[in-house]
Amino acid sequence: MNDSFELYDLRVEVVPGDKPYVCSHHTGQGFDVEGENLIFPEGGRFSLYSLSALLPLLPAKQRMTHANDWMTTDGLIACPDPYCGALFKITRTGIRTFKHSDCTVVPLNPAAE
Repeated sequence: MNDSFELYDLRVEVVPGDKPYVCSHHTGQGFDVEGENLIFPEGGRFSLYSLSALLPLLPAKQRMTHANDWMTTDGLIACPDPYCGALFKITRTGIRTFKHSDCTVVPLNPAAE
């Protein structure tokens, strides 16, 4: 049985909004997402508070979505500090294949057991 599935790789980067940055953001700062891993560049830094706002969205952005779904089209997320002008651009950069059996011990069809 083929137990493979695909997830998008993502790039998250700081881009300027219409107000100045208040937090410790710098344009271009960011990280990549590959499967369950966040990959920061050498010496990379990213705000804990901003990361906490982004984390719930990342697994959804990794998955295939309908062309009309807002998760497909919307890729700019505002900094959670209402006074900060930073935006976080989430870009789908590629597709990676995973196997269900490599990610969990739960069988695909638990009713069959």
